[in-house]
Amino acid sequence: MTPPLQSFLKYTSLILSLNCFLMSCNTQQENKASHLKLWYQQPAKSGTLSNAAIVKRNDLEWLKALPIGNGSLGAMVYGDVNNEHIQLNEETMWSGGPSDNDNLEAFSALSDIRNLLFEGKYKEATTLTKQTQICKGAGTGLGKGANVPFGCFQTLGDLWLDFDSTGSFENYHRELDLDEAVVRVSYSQNGVNYKREYFVSYPDQALVVKLTANKPQSISFKSTLTRPELYQTKSTENELVMQGALSNGSGGKGLEYIARLSAKNKNGTLNFNNGFLEVKKADEVVLYLTASTNYKLSYPDFTGRLYEEISAKNLEDVQQKAYESVLVSHVNDYQKYYKRVQLKLTSSLDTIPTDLRLKTFKSNNKKSDLHLVELLYQYGRYLLISSSRPGTLPANLQGIWANELQTPWNGDYHTDVNVQMNYWPSEVANLGEMHLPLFSLMEMLQKPGAKTAKVHYNANGWVVHPVTNVWGFTAPGERSDWGMHVGAGAWLTTHIMEHYYFTLNEDFLKSKFPVLKGATQFYLDWLIPDPKTKKLISGPSVSPENKFIAPDGSMSKICMAPAHDQQVIWQLFQNYIDACNALGIQDDFLNEVQQAQQQLQGPQIGADGRLLEWNEAFEEIEKGHRHISHLYALHPGFQIDLKETPELANAARNSLDYRIKHGGGHTGWSSAWLINQYARLGEGGLAENSLKTLLSKKISPNLFGQHPPFQIDANFGATAGISEMLLQSHTNEIRLLPALPVSWKSGEVKGLCTKGGFVVDLKWEAGELIQAQVHSKKGGVAALSYKDNVINLETKAGETIQVPL
Repeated sequence: MTPPLQSFLKYTSLILSLNCFLMSCNTQQENKASHLKLWYQQPAKSGTLSNAAIVKRNDLEWLKALPIGNGSLGAMVYGDVNNEHIQLNEETMWSGGPSDNDNLEAFSALSDIRNLLFEGKYKEATTLTKQTQICKGAGTGLGKGANVPFGCFQTLGDLWLDFDSTGSFENYHRELDLDEAVVRVSYSQNGVNYKREYFVSYPDQALVVKLTANKPQSISFKSTLTRPELYQTKSTENELVMQGALSNGSGGKGLEYIARLSAKNKNGTLNFNNGFLEVKKADEVVLYLTASTNYKLSYPDFTGRLYEEISAKNLEDVQQKAYESVLVSHVNDYQKYYKRVQLKLTSSLDTIPTDLRLKTFKSNNKKSDLHLVELLYQYGRYLLISSSRPGTLPANLQGIWANELQTPWNGDYHTDVNVQMNYWPSEVANLGEMHLPLFSLMEMLQKPGAKTAKVHYNANGWVVHPVTNVWGFTAPGERSDWGMHVGAGAWLTTHIMEHYYFTLNEDFLKSKFPVLKGATQFYLDWLIPDPKTKKLISGPSVSPENKFIAPDGSMSKICMAPAHDQQVIWQLFQNYIDACNALGIQDDFLNEVQQAQQQLQGPQIGADGRLLEWNEAFEEIEKGHRHISHLYALHPGFQIDLKETPELANAARNSLDYRIKHGGGHTGWSSAWLINQYARLGEGGLAENSLKTLLSKKISPNLFGQHPPFQIDANFGATAGISEMLLQSHTNEIRLLPALPVSWKSGEVKGLCTKGGFVVDLKWEAGELIQAQVHSKKGGVAALSYKDNVINLETKAGETIQVPL
């Protein structure tokens, strides 16, 4: 080969390699640009260390901060330039402790209350119920239980980074990258470009923060850990340690906790002294924070973990790894869940900051913002992955993010819709593993719930009422008008079968069958015959949290046979029957359940065409009440269906319309529930209207849902509702695009799951389905329904089929 030719080929090869490299970089940049992000052009204002003990309910700046989490450890990143604030949470940070709340006087009054209700003496029945059918002690503290035994989910504290500057800055950018679960902040100040990255790693069980600058020796700050109360921060040779114990609500010491902070620097100096970490003139700094408590989910001994060793070991392990390795491990672990589902409703680029986009939408909610829908949908999936992982506690009223000592409604588990709504998207949105913590909580509640069932109702099995906590609280609330919701155990356990219906995992079902059976045993014992109709009815109970004018003229919530009770019990019995069939169980108890289900008083339609909420056509006090509990059978249950029970479905539709006409759907979670309800009715336009109501009225700048105050159930309910608009499998059919709004003209969704173990991809144009693909995990027949056509696909396990359209 001649030298000129050799040189030419080397040059050509170099050019080709360079082009490939540039193309690769461009592709990576394009992929990065296509990531769904919450992004802003200004920080959330962090405040200062001097006012760290002052926490405002629904603090507006906290609602601009960005959430990160790994199921157990959570943080809210403000991204402030001169004084960074990272508010911290640990899932088990609960005040209070175990206590005996069962009321020994309850059962003796039960028969008298029922007789009074049967006689139409609602005023007397209500009085007796208020006196006897309540828990012993302070209960939830009327939703403010931080200093009573019920306790409260509380903030872990705050991480502060003081950069000793008050200077101005420019080119500010703050984002939460939903594709990677990383918060990034960048800005310029005094001629230096600064960058920060924040994430909470599940594999390494640590919060990680990286600070860099484009000029050497530019990073200097002073850092510490604080908490509004009950803490001490000290420094060791190589870490900060914040430690303390919360109140048990009875004048003693409760849960113990610890948080540890360490750092690695490139150049400059790093010192731990007098409760502070001080960094001077570094080129780069990486912070690592771990936390743990002595809580363990085991009734009746809830504490005893060697928590100090856990946080120390996690900190030691993560520090030994390169930052890039920790980041890659975090992203890979997160994306194995997040990447399962893709939703595309628009191809337009995201050129508008999230807060401005939301503000524009709120000023005109008649105009659709399809990118905002995509963002809210995947944000809900992000939040579920970040707040509920196998081996953690379930997501509570605020997921795992709370900045207060007295979190709204104690940040507990409301079991009359809220914690259930948290998990509505888990199966359909391909996050079934995130469902598992809810089942662990149920298993823990069995023993205290069995005691409550025996003391309050002389019944077998186990029961829980409208609220519970991490300490095994299963008694009614301290006020009977809301605390006598007795359908929670039935509602909760339907989630066990929902997970089975989607996965067909018999080992899972076998392991959770005792929980399901225990709930079923309770309701069999609790039901009694109606003296007039001889149907099996429940009570005394309530329709959460609604009230009516009784025949004797009194205002009441207490009654016999509210529709919600009857529906959740029917659903539980059906779930139990299905579980027995799946496991090959045939016994006398199953026969009892089947007979009792047939004797239940089913849904009834009133003279005005609405589904009755109570046993009679009572006039409700609040016609636009936020709860729509009497429509449980439509969603999330499947007793009422548009095709199979059209008359009942129409009555449910009338009830929804009536509620909205009178101001219903005025809380975030209520609006989210309406999305799901209208989707089940095939009303895509009305489902979208409820979604628009949520986005225009009940969403914060960081897209957290609002009751108000902040409740995360609205986020999860919205993700579930959008899924229901695109795919449904609550009956024997898999319905494709059952409630597609006109404004969602063209789009694509991949990875949604259905009952029977199927994964479905759909594509549509001009409102018409043009492509469908089904992947079968277990094999079997997939009955696909689109409009009025049904196709039965015979599938094999592991097979992917293009559906003929």
